[in-house]
Amino acid sequence: MSEVAAVIGDLRDESDELDLLVRELGAEQWSVPTPAPGWSIAHQIAHLTWTDEVALLAATDADAFAGEVAKAMEAPESFVDRGAEEIAAALAPAALLARWRAGRERLEAVLREAPAGTRIPWYGPPMSVASMATARIMETWAHGQDIADALGVTRTPTARLRHVARIGVRARDYAYLVRGIKAPEEEFRVELRAPGGELIAFGTPDAPQRVSGPLVDFCLLVTQRAHRGDLAVRAVGPDADQWLDIAQAFAGPAGPGRAPKRGSGA
Repeated sequence: MSEVAAVIGDLRDESDELDLLVRELGAEQWSVPTPAPGWSIAHQIAHLTWTDEVALLAATDADAFAGEVAKAMEAPESFVDRGAEEIAAALAPAALLARWRAGRERLEAVLREAPAGTRIPWYGPPMSVASMATARIMETWAHGQDIADALGVTRTPTARLRHVARIGVRARDYAYLVRGIKAPEEEFRVELRAPGGELIAFGTPDAPQRVSGPLVDFCLLVTQRAHRGDLAVRAVGPDADQWLDIAQAFAGPAGPGRAPKRGSGA
């Protein structure tokens, strides 16, 4: 199996796992609030539906997608919320679930059939097929975390978290860019311990500025699903320490993050 096919397979598995979490929900549970302010479980699935459909458009009709980018530039702080709200308000839970399933299946088929070397336009830089699939894994996992938190469910971490960590590391300079801050020139070393004990590492081994901690905690940090003070992610060096305060794995404006559950210390 090729690397691209493996990543797309992981995307399917991540989506299927979230599907298992929501498929048996009663109609009233779809309106349960999640940790994202103003977003119910229905909004979370509607957002994934919208993003899958926009990704499909980007992969199949670059000109039409350029129109979506123009709309986003007109309302950079609200276009994501608007997309989720429009779908969530228009569809009953069963119809929303069906639309999400259909959209992600179509996107998977297009990604699998894309010629080698394909670059897909996006709201940030164009992405390879593997990078687009990785971004969809990250989004699915992050919004799935919001849903799990809303339902009081503890999810078992999987090896797919390495994709979330990877995109979080690769998006380091973007986190500075969207805040108007000059990114550090030097590379950081990031060492993360997977639940099974495996070390997931990025960057030059002898880099003086370093980040370390549990893999799942780092993923919660870069997707802004938990406050840094509630996580066991540590930095060595002032630039690495600053990055942990602003890290984001997703495209778009700087997110507000989450309030701490306990002490505010990093």
